[in-house]
Amino acid sequence: MSSIAVNGADIYYELRGTGPPVVFIAGATGDAGHFERVADLLADEFTVLTYDRRGNSRSLRPDGWETTSVAEQADDAAALLSELGLAPAAVFGNSYGAIFALDLLLRRPGVVRSAVLHEPPMISVVGDPAAAQAGVGAAIQEGMAEGGPPAAVDRFFRFAVGDAIWDRVPTDLRDRMTSNGETLVGVELGSFESYRPDDSALAGITTPAHVLVSEDSPGYFHEVAAWLAGRVGVEVLRTPGSHTPQFDQPDELVRTVRPLLRVGT
Repeated sequence: MSSIAVNGADIYYELRGTGPPVVFIAGATGDAGHFERVADLLADEFTVLTYDRRGNSRSLRPDGWETTSVAEQADDAAALLSELGLAPAAVFGNSYGAIFALDLLLRRPGVVRSAVLHEPPMISVVGDPAAAQAGVGAAIQEGMAEGGPPAAVDRFFRFAVGDAIWDRVPTDLRDRMTSNGETLVGVELGSFESYRPDDSALAGITTPAHVLVSEDSPGYFHEVAAWLAGRVGVEVLRTPGSHTPQFDQPDELVRTVRPLLRVGT
């Protein structure tokens, strides 16, 4: 459990295990704790890196940092891997993290051995983007009205994964996640969803990539997965659980991704 200065930010990270390196990139609220159980399970075979994305939890918000981008987030991951001597690594990205992992494949392939892209919220590729975003927008607005950014995070996750899953998240992690509301609502939300590489760039990816979707996730994530897999030239893979299987189905997620993380070793 340490911090390191990379790409203009102090990034908190955790390392577990030994073996080929794997990095997990979290989505909204960006906390390494999203993958604590998954990392513990995989540490028997891999060196597992998890980290708090910039401006989230223990990676303190840099002075003057008011906006972000897919490229900035991907460059943080690339710099972290390089500085820690872990490149090239297998990369697993969930939600926003899958968008950043995809950008690594396109712009920083030298740090990536293989990638698992789990449910990137690339809303611009679905048939009805407004409908796909409506529920999230309403949840955020309700939370802001009730109690500002922390309540907005609470409402966001209750909408995204359901009350039962959210209520089972450990209290300390849930507290850190809700404390990241200022970053999610004030900086990140709306910065990544329009990301859409052109077809020729996606077809040109040569690093092994896998597109993963959860069985219980809303239909638009399945739509995005089909769109992306078709352009990368792979089949859509499925895993049990919700949009955050690391919370509700961590053991099943590990069974799904373990062989994928071995690719290229």
